[in-house]
Amino acid sequence: MLDYNSTPKFADVLNAIVDAALNTENAARTPRDYLGGSRVGHPCERALQFEFAGAPKDDNADFPGRTLRIFAIGHALEDLAIAWLRAAGIDLYTSKGNQPDGEQFGFAVAGGRLRGHVDGVINAAPQALGLGVPALWECKTMNAKNWRACVKDGVAKSKPVYAAQIALYQAYMDASIAGLASNPALFTAINKDTAELHHELVPFDAELAQQMSDRAVRILQATDAGELLPRIARDRDFHECRMCSWANRCWKLPQ
Repeated sequence: MLDYNSTPKFADVLNAIVDAALNTENAARTPRDYLGGSRVGHPCERALQFEFAGAPKDDNADFPGRTLRIFAIGHALEDLAIAWLRAAGIDLYTSKGNQPDGEQFGFAVAGGRLRGHVDGVINAAPQALGLGVPALWECKTMNAKNWRACVKDGVAKSKPVYAAQIALYQAYMDASIAGLASNPALFTAINKDTAELHHELVPFDAELAQQMSDRAVRILQATDAGELLPRIARDRDFHECRMCSWANRCWKLPQ
């Protein structure tokens, strides 16, 4: 019989087994061989180069089990948001239930080396909302602090990476679903701590979309040429560098 008062605790042992299983599952996933549209707005172009090229991450950079669980909770909350919006009378098409074989709505350009997969497309909505359709739908989950900032300042100011994603998706998806670049996108943010919902209409920002498209081309071309784009900072202690999965690799280079 197990001694539940022994060290390590039973919960710690079980959690370690769960985390090991999650890490094994995550390691078995096929890595991306393209630049993701959701990532193009990341502040550091060099980090995006490393990511696109599949450069090995630093030894301590793999996601711990807790982070993988947070990601999974985010996906589950997105599923709930889809159900809630549909229950509210919004005709929302997603890869979950509308697309054959789970195929996602998305785009692929630059020979498939820049791709994006959208959370959903709104085909119709209650008249009281005054929502132009078709409209892009993007959903993100956040902790309470980030959620409050998004409510206060809007997604463009508080989460520029998300705003860049939305603009790029509206631009490239408009070719296959006419109107997505004409109608504001619906951005939904879920507070993971309180289950509060924030909904925001995001008009198409053509200038931002062009900037992100040009940026993607710059990253692809520089990587093809074996050229490293500049670091985001001059000091490794910069906050983005402290969180970067390739910080050791990057700062060992001469420039």
